[in-house]
Amino acid sequence: MKNKLPWILTLVLTTALVAVVVARPQKTAAAPARKVLYWVDPMHPSYKSAKPGKAPDCGMDLVPVYEKSAVTSTPSGYANVKMPIERRQLIGVQTGMAERRPIGRSIRTVGRVAVDETRLHKITIKFDGYIERLYANFTGKEVRRGEALFSVYSPDLLATQQEYLLALRARQQAPALVDAARQRLRLWDISDRDIRELERSGSVRKSLVISSPASGYILNKTAVEGMRVAAGETLFDIASLDRLWIVADVYESELPFVRAGATATITLSYIPGRTWSGRVSFINPLVDPTTRTVKVRVELDNRDGALKPDMFADVVIEQPQREAVVVPESAVLTTGERAIVFVVKEDGTLEPREVRSGTKSAQSIEIVSGIEPGEKVVTQANFLIDSESRLKAALAQMTPQGHHHD
Repeated sequence: MKNKLPWILTLVLTTALVAVVVARPQKTAAAPARKVLYWVDPMHPSYKSAKPGKAPDCGMDLVPVYEKSAVTSTPSGYANVKMPIERRQLIGVQTGMAERRPIGRSIRTVGRVAVDETRLHKITIKFDGYIERLYANFTGKEVRRGEALFSVYSPDLLATQQEYLLALRARQQAPALVDAARQRLRLWDISDRDIRELERSGSVRKSLVISSPASGYILNKTAVEGMRVAAGETLFDIASLDRLWIVADVYESELPFVRAGATATITLSYIPGRTWSGRVSFINPLVDPTTRTVKVRVELDNRDGALKPDMFADVVIEQPQREAVVVPESAVLTTGERAIVFVVKEDGTLEPREVRSGTKSAQSIEIVSGIEPGEKVVTQANFLIDSESRLKAALAQMTPQGHHHD
């Protein structure tokens, strides 16, 4: 009996090794390389190029688009999984379809209502003087174009008026003096109407009334009756509020999905039930180093005055929709540098596919390459299938030589 024991052990080991070799899948020839039709921008597939390179808008590498082929390659480290329908039901496998449909992305952020800087006016004078009377005497007052703001007395202005009247009397002898004096008054923003009144009356005016150059609201006022003012000193800030800006903060990671002209929806928590629509008119070229955000400007109509500067608002910026192949977001497994989707074949085989994903939108994700419209994909329990596929691939790589070491 002792002499037969080594022979029996040898027979058992030989039988086991033969079973492993038989069970091991045979190596198949590598799938022929598919022909590249063209390269596309992964963020904007409408852009096509005949050769590889960088996308002009986002700077990302262009993605190849291959001609359709029934031949697919299994990602390294994965193997097809054959699973009966009863077992799929037991572990909770659910499926969805890859389909071509419009897709876009919504960027949700917060913004601040700001004054339209193109409608902002700073009121100054170009000579030294003293404010005698203040007509616009409080911040927030609405003023109209041509409405009096204040009157100012200036010794320099008084002397220039006298020079102008003297030049008028001596026009025959020195006509150039009249033009020089008139031009000096105009350079001080004295209107032609005031100059004609000076000519008509023939007497100097002690003070000059300064009028508003535009309609709007007084946002800031430093002018006070009796104060001395210097040339160039800002006395009023006046802005029209019938059109305002919403300045939104967009994180730099979301910036590739924001384009000038994109539609934006604005809501305010303290004005429930109302929305404003506008378009992105400007994207700041600079990133805030503290918040890592970029200022994005949306212009809104505000003729009813509902919006006030410095209000906070909720902003939703919509990426323009485009046609793309999409699958449910849960179908894509991100494993390190790869994204894997399990495709359900007609015979029930679950085939792992390496895909390249794009924009995420409303629980769906764009598939740039790797999946064709109409294919069925696993959306639930794919983690379990992923583990079984990896395990099966690892077992398939085991060789009998791996058990023999010198």
